[in-house]
Amino acid sequence: MDEEYFEGTLVLEKLGEVGKVQEFFDAIDSDDFGRAKSLMKQAGVDSETIAMVLKEWRDS
Repeated sequence: MDEEYFEGTLVLEKLGEVGKVQEFFDAIDSDDFGRAKSLMKQAGVDSETIAMVLKEWRDS
């Protein structure tokens, strides 16, 4: 998945607030859907957004 897709998004802002941006991109690079989902939950990303991100990721 292209990291540029996330630039400036609420997801990155929330991940940044909890210091998890790099871990999130590492999860993407490793195709670790479970870890990425967990990190977004830790950051307080709502379930609808998480589902959208995971769908876009799987579709890419």
